Amino acid sequence: MPHALVVDDEFESASSLRTLIAGQRFTVAVVHTLRDARRQIALQQPDILLLDVALPDGNGMDLLSDEQLVATEIVLCTGHACKETSVQALRLGAADYLVKPVKLQQLQGVLSRILNPAMLKAEVDELNSTLPTSGHFGPLWGNSPAMQLIYEQILRVAATSVTVFITGESGTGKEVVAQAVHDMSRRRKLPFLAVNCGAISPNLIESELFGHEKGSFTGADRQHQGFFERASGGTLFLDEITEMPLELQVKLLRVLETGRFMRVGSAQSHESDVRIIAATNRHPHQAVAAGRLREDLMYRLNVFPLDLPPLRNRLSDVPLLAQHFLRAIAVQEGREKKFSRLGLAQLSRHSWPGNVRELRNVVQRAYVMSQDDTIDERWMLPPGGPSSEIQPSLETGDLAGVQSKSGQTTVPVARSMVAANDAVRGLAAETVSVQIGTSMAHAERLLVLATLRHYHHHKERTAAALGISVKTLYNRLKDYGADGHHPSGSHPPDTVTGR
Repeated sequence: MPHALVVDDEFESASSLRTLIAGQRFTVAVVHTLRDARRQIALQQPDILLLDVALPDGNGMDLLSDEQLVATEIVLCTGHACKETSVQALRLGAADYLVKPVKLQQLQGVLSRILNPAMLKAEVDELNSTLPTSGHFGPLWGNSPAMQLIYEQILRVAATSVTVFITGESGTGKEVVAQAVHDMSRRRKLPFLAVNCGAISPNLIESELFGHEKGSFTGADRQHQGFFERASGGTLFLDEITEMPLELQVKLLRVLETGRFMRVGSAQSHESDVRIIAATNRHPHQAVAAGRLREDLMYRLNVFPLDLPPLRNRLSDVPLLAQHFLRAIAVQEGREKKFSRLGLAQLSRHSWPGNVRELRNVVQRAYVMSQDDTIDERWMLPPGGPSSEIQPSLETGDLAGVQSKSGQTTVPVARSMVAANDAVRGLAAETVSVQIGTSMAHAERLLVLATLRHYHHHKERTAAALGISVKTLYNRLKDYGADGHHPSGSHPPDTVTGR
């Protein structure tokens, strides 16, 4: 059983803490002075030390520098709280800071996060040592320099309690990174809950996050616990944070600043003990400029930024990722298959606009389509086809611009996304041209809308051709002020979803 040491000169408070901690399946020792604390530590090193600041023979924080406590979680517990003391304690290595009288819920949250630092360091060292041979770091795969930088950042931030803001293109694995941060933190034994802020109705998202009381609105026939309550002590991952309504962003900011929230229809506030990890596939400052994200919330979330690299910037990881996905599919389907050398080489030449998610879908399709145990290059054509592969000529400027009638230079940008899929169907491919100097945002808009028109406003086919998710396509159309309707005003339903 884990062992706790309580150092408190107030006998009633120390006795109360002993009872509460013993009820959480800890062995407990209680002392009332620094001198007795050092003796007890020499006899049995505690897993957690609950330490009062004001003691008869000195300041409790003097123990923070004791070398015998290098593998002990230290939690300051005092009735004389002030901001300066808490900041100093955290800087000196304290894991948490509680104000007396300590509530059972607060204590449960602290005790449940107890993880011996030496054990955590051993796990981290093992992950680092096996990375060159295993090719993965926890749930993350890849040993390229770009990913090794991400691993280093995860290690630095996981052991803390600070808020993390993950950015990156759609499909780069933001939720997997959030899960890795949680798994390497003190909160790993408690819930990790993920919320897609763009997938919940604006009318329901407040209730889903904070909960509601019975009768607070039509249909609220019972009390409901929101994500903040269900993730108590653990981690709450807010994906697509820029899709959250602005009025709710104000309430979220309040929760982050005060650590308290209220259920919908309630006047009673509840304490929040969750770590927040947020994510977006937009550039945060651009989202602020576009009115999608409050500036004050951005700065509150962006304490520790993590920017994930797109797959095209780490193509050396593609074979490793592809084989990892293939093994997982083989286990699920009950039949092993392998890639041919040429098949893997073809995957490594693709630009992967849909990132890791697109690669996983391509591997799954290749597994299904290949009748043999070896998957060759015939089945390795990703959506977008050969012309969406990385072409050196585009990087070196060998592609000549096209002189328009007005004398302005333009370049073709969209044919590659559509041509390969349509070549099979015998359809004519559409080409979109943009002027040299056009912004990336405007070029993307032209490409998305042209591809949507080409596929007669069929959103699933449009998203597949562009290598993005349907949700991302809807987000882009919302930004453009376009809903994908047919110019005539009619919009035939998608054959798959009926939308």
